[in-house]
Amino acid sequence: MVLAGAGFRPDDPDLAEYVIADFDAFDEWLEEDETIVSHPRDPFHRVDVRRSSRHVRVEVDGVPLADTKWPLLVFETSLPPRLYLPPSDVDFTRLRESARETACAYKGRARYWSAKVGGRTHPDLAWAYEKPLPDAGQLAGHVAFFDERVDVTLDGERVPRPVTPWS
Repeated sequence: MVLAGAGFRPDDPDLAEYVIADFDAFDEWLEEDETIVSHPRDPFHRVDVRRSSRHVRVEVDGVPLADTKWPLLVFETSLPPRLYLPPSDVDFTRLRESARETACAYKGRARYWSAKVGGRTHPDLAWAYEKPLPDAGQLAGHVAFFDERVDVTLDGERVPRPVTPWS
């Protein structure tokens, strides 16, 4: 069934046989009987989760927010690797849950925290997938920080901040 306004034909005559779908016009996307989160998946996009025993320390403005020797590393197509840390190794006394929520077609729905350090608030600095999609199940409850906005030390070496759309 096609909803009114859910699709349109492009003006380009080379694309006359195609319809462009307006993803926001649909209440829900299904693949067979399963709900698709955010948008249909790209079959060439990968998200690989790997356990690690590397020592990770996360700081903002010189104040530690997390310290662990049991991170999960996420390797996702076209993105720098992300570190997901066990919640037991994150200092939640410095984090405040924010209203922000996002959805990822590969990992699921995320909730966010802002960090309050030295009278300064760093908005939406960390996130977690409480109930990740099956392919990212290992991430459940683990916390990631925007490496673009925090200082990360990996095995005693400071890691340069990556430049991404979230910088």
